Amino acid sequence: MPTRKHIRLQGYNYSQEGAYFVTVCTMNRVELFGKIDTSDVVTLKLSSYGKIVDEAILEMADHYDSLSLDKYIVMPNHIHMILFFDEGQKMKSQRPMTALLPTAIAALKRITNKRAGRSLWQASYHDHIIRDEKGYLTVWSYIDTNPQRWADDEYYSAEG
Repeated sequence: MPTRKHIRLQGYNYSQEGAYFVTVCTMNRVELFGKIDTSDVVTLKLSSYGKIVDEAILEMADHYDSLSLDKYIVMPNHIHMILFFDEGQKMKSQRPMTALLPTAIAALKRITNKRAGRSLWQASYHDHIIRDEKGYLTVWSYIDTNPQRWADDEYYSAEG
């Protein structure tokens, strides 16, 4: 059996205050959440699954006192989010797998799967710790311009 790659930063306390850039892909990167419309102004036309995901993302902060959603986008086969965690509500555990970030992402996946009536997501997700203002602005701009760059996106497939 192949060894599964650990994508969390080893030794990092994911329950501490900070900003995180999170990307979660659909299972097999299938375009379930909608289509990019380039006919006039570039926009994403959300599918029923995309609307479920959009609604659940907006509800995330309601379920966790220490979490706030700064920016996000639902793309055809993935989502990007900037999440902030407030140290005033720090979780007790220092272990990354029981910290708030993986807990919140797992809950988002579970809720959207249940509402959709099917499994939507790949097994894991990608996170990046935003360490300074320059990194934050880079990620913010990346999310903001993601639909315009869809054909060049690493998650894009011409087959759709």
